[in-house]
Amino acid sequence: MMKNHNKSLLALVLLGMLGLSACGSDGKDGANGAPGTPGAPGTPGTDGQNGTDAGSVVSTVYKAGDVTFTINPAENTLAGSGTFTLKFKAEAKNQAGQEKPLTGLNKVRVYSATAVTNTTADGPAVYWKSNGSLYCTDTGLNGSSNACTLVEDPANPGSYTGTWTYDGAPSIMVADDNLNAPHRIMIYAYNVTDADGVAISDKILSNLTYIPATGETGVASGKDTVADAACKQCHGESTTTGNIANISAHHNYQSVTNCIQCHNPGRQPNAEQAAEGYVFDLPAMIHRIHGGAHIAAYSGGVPAEWAEINYPAPLYECTVCHSTEEGKTSWETPNRAACQGCHTGVNFETGVGHSEFDLAQADDSQCAACHSSGALAPINAHKVGKRAEYASLVTVDFTNATAAVSTIDPTKNTVTLTVKVSVNGAPVTNGADLTAYNATTNPTGKFMKDGLIIGTVAANGEVTAWSDEGGSTPKLSAFTFGSDGVGTLSVDVPAAIGAGTLYVGTEDNFCAKDGAAVACGTEGVQFGTTDPVGVTSTVKFFNVDGGTAVTARFADPTRITVAEAKCEACHSSLDYAKGYRHGVYTFDQCMQCHNNTHPGSGHANVSYLDDDGTTLVPTGVTFANRDLVTVAHRLHSGNFAEAEGIVLHKDGSVTGFPGLANDCSVCHKDGAQLFAADGGLTSGKRAIAVTGGFVTPVAESCRSCHTSASALAHFKSNGATTSDAPDSTADLPVESCSTCHAQGKSYGIDKFHIMK
Repeated sequence: MMKNHNKSLLALVLLGMLGLSACGSDGKDGANGAPGTPGAPGTPGTDGQNGTDAGSVVSTVYKAGDVTFTINPAENTLAGSGTFTLKFKAEAKNQAGQEKPLTGLNKVRVYSATAVTNTTADGPAVYWKSNGSLYCTDTGLNGSSNACTLVEDPANPGSYTGTWTYDGAPSIMVADDNLNAPHRIMIYAYNVTDADGVAISDKILSNLTYIPATGETGVASGKDTVADAACKQCHGESTTTGNIANISAHHNYQSVTNCIQCHNPGRQPNAEQAAEGYVFDLPAMIHRIHGGAHIAAYSGGVPAEWAEINYPAPLYECTVCHSTEEGKTSWETPNRAACQGCHTGVNFETGVGHSEFDLAQADDSQCAACHSSGALAPINAHKVGKRAEYASLVTVDFTNATAAVSTIDPTKNTVTLTVKVSVNGAPVTNGADLTAYNATTNPTGKFMKDGLIIGTVAANGEVTAWSDEGGSTPKLSAFTFGSDGVGTLSVDVPAAIGAGTLYVGTEDNFCAKDGAAVACGTEGVQFGTTDPVGVTSTVKFFNVDGGTAVTARFADPTRITVAEAKCEACHSSLDYAKGYRHGVYTFDQCMQCHNNTHPGSGHANVSYLDDDGTTLVPTGVTFANRDLVTVAHRLHSGNFAEAEGIVLHKDGSVTGFPGLANDCSVCHKDGAQLFAADGGLTSGKRAIAVTGGFVTPVAESCRSCHTSASALAHFKSNGATTSDAPDSTADLPVESCSTCHAQGKSYGIDKFHIMK
């Protein structure tokens, strides 16, 4: 073929040459003809569409919380039997923080639920009924399944329309739906990335509560009795979404208003799940999850993964989570399903466990007969608010402290303390014996604190408890009382600790019933030996030499970067958090034991479990002190005592702490500066006593979480003295940590931790 082709070309060339030679000699060119008439102009083409101005839209985002959806109910038909229509606008923040249309969405999922008014005698008055969910994609398919077709308006970037192109109605359109009832729509966006093409890790969600028949938005559902703010008290606030942080299930749906799309009465466990103790309807499930360890010990019936959860506040304080706003008190009307979230030992079908009479309950129609008012109403049976109310039933006010050389032993000083005590609103009487009110033992026989908080305050505000210096710690019950409720007590102590500024307080607690402090042996106490109430008292400072008293650093707001109120947001009360051991409410009550001059610790070993169950101890971590900062950090980080049988799991899960481990703002005051001008801590603490000597405080705080051998080496290389090689003196140089890690520095603590 190629040869023949070449021959053909050659023939054409030869013919061309022959043709030219046949023209003869060159003649003159002929004259040009007249120009032809121009043709008619063609029809103008259609103008092209203007391009999008640079920076007017965004196609990538920085974090999930930067995305917002706008849904106008008047433009949507997402419920009932009409023609399905989805319209919404999507925006996201650009690098300058400006809201811009978010273009390029190719997949969303729409969830729908209806707030149903219950007309039966079974279940709550209002409950969420799921209408299912629907995928919308740019292809009209989700895998091989039908989906609504998602189209972005090219003339209005960030504006999207979803239509259903298949026979029949899409799944979320329910013909007999009540369009006058509140509905909740949730949109979940997929395949959104950052500028580097990395998928956004948090779910991008938005929801709207509205009435389809009228288009009214922001309506009350009658069911939202727990607000996200309540959950954030313990779980913290996400820095990427602004919603609830650290809810690991399903990688966090971030809001109670989103959870109900799946966790409603329509989702029930199968037989195997039910046998393990799982429930999925939100009220019962949340009750059982948060009651985990307590319920497991009390009546069982809790899945293993929930049984490890220790709730940090009283389970009986319903208003820790539930709103007290008018119209949101449905939690005060019990139903069997919600109650069985905690009361797993009750079988309503047989009646076993339901009161002493084993009352069977076929439905919820009779619940109100016993539980709408009186002692069995939830607000009373659960002692809602009673701990705080009862705290003032016993008040202790230290009014004076003096000292003089002992007449018995001149090497000692006799310290005389004066206190005023009232019980149930009246001064204690002459010869009163307070021991009956004090919860002195728990069921295991362990001694409970029944003593004063007392010790000395140095010029720099550091404290030393009398018990650490050879002085006896007297008990409140040792005071001799007159008829006016005033008691006195004189004790001989070494002269060195019976001089200068003394701090005096108490950590006593008491038992209570029906609005009165009662003897702990009283039958049917509301707060007994395992759950007593701390007395109301304030730590006082007295200079027994007649000079100006020094305030301990634990009571100086300028030296404290943590707020008791933030602790109480999660624990409800520090008094509850310390349980039967100590009746305390403030940090200056904690300082009796948890100070930087008190060496040794009952919680020296830190451990976690390997995958095969082997107990491992991280290299270089030995906590040999009771300083409050170290104790609080290691408790909340999960690095607690092997001796206590509490371990940190290898997967990094934090034992007992429901928030983000790096969220300092959960405890620390907003705007708190953790470092002083000299690079030491704001508290002024420059050394911590440990068994065998002293260590530096900054590294000791950080080591509570940063437990690796490399971290230990880093601390030491930057001037830290650690407990594996303590110094013999408390006069230690300031570590250089603040050079890099002070707030605002290149590697500041605020760059890697959440600070507000």
